[in-house]
Amino acid sequence: MFRLAILALVFVDFAALSAWAVATHGYVGLWEAMLATPAGVAATVDLAIALGLVTVWMWRDARERGLPFVPYALAAVALGSLGPLAYLLHRELRGLRAVRRPVRAPA
Repeated sequence: MFRLAILALVFVDFAALSAWAVATHGYVGLWEAMLATPAGVAATVDLAIALGLVTVWMWRDARERGLPFVPYALAAVALGSLGPLAYLLHRELRGLRAVRRPVRAPA
């Protein structure tokens, strides 16, 4: 339950930060700002590499757990870390649901 609370807090806070940045600069303006300096380009490439690695892990994990992958991968492309964070929230919620279901004895 603690992990779920932390994930939800990070997701909501980062979504708010992202919404503020997009509202301030626009979606295209955000990319322009990130790519305006060599430091920004390096950070953007670093983010792309990290998201690529996380997406590969997410694909494998989703297959093992029977969770959807494509919506979260598309969200990662469009929204960055919010896609994998949403996947982790889904994964955590599904795990909690499985734990809470009572096991019925055969009749």
